[in-house]
Amino acid sequence: MIVVHHLNNSRSQRVLWLLEELNLEYEIKHYQRDPQTNLAPNTLKLVHPLGKSPVITDGDITVAESGAIIEYLIETYGEQLKPAANSESRRQYTYWLHFAEGSLMPPMVAKLVLDKVRAKASPFFIKIVAGKIVDKVMQSYYSPIIQNNMSFVNSHLENNSWFAGEQLSGADFQMSFPLEASVARGVGKDFPAIERFVKQVHEREAYKRALSKGGDYDYA
Repeated sequence: MIVVHHLNNSRSQRVLWLLEELNLEYEIKHYQRDPQTNLAPNTLKLVHPLGKSPVITDGDITVAESGAIIEYLIETYGEQLKPAANSESRRQYTYWLHFAEGSLMPPMVAKLVLDKVRAKASPFFIKIVAGKIVDKVMQSYYSPIIQNNMSFVNSHLENNSWFAGEQLSGADFQMSFPLEASVARGVGKDFPAIERFVKQVHEREAYKRALSKGGDYDYA
């Protein structure tokens, strides 16, 4: 039996969606973030040493990292979600599967952390200085990268229904989380093709089933 060690408001939601699309039986073990730190509980370290989600167990096999999980599940149970070898769709599939965490997420996470630094800095004069430093870093580095990434993704989706072409593939599950987060935070309003993609994902019955089983998820 596949067990998904599922953390609320995390990348593991896309793993549940994939399992539903594949019509696989699975069990969910729920974990809640610490309300003060927003970090995963230490009990996740009993499953994998890094104590992060998502992580799945499939019998004696433990797989961590969302991209590795998606590849494992598709190779083991869902080859129909992987385009044919040596095709342009397969090249797009591989590219977007790695782009999600390799290029898209790091500057988004950095922005999230810097926003928290700005919000929590104290006392007042430190808050002013911290705010100016954060603004400078964002304006000179992270904001242009995020804008360029989003424009690039939007351009691709203007010409493709899904990331690997006209058919749903593993790349779409991997790309769903950062784009859902972007749209939920209002970043997607200037990128209609991204908004269309997220809406398309949310309308799938398998996604709805995954959401009902996974529980609260701020990005849906």
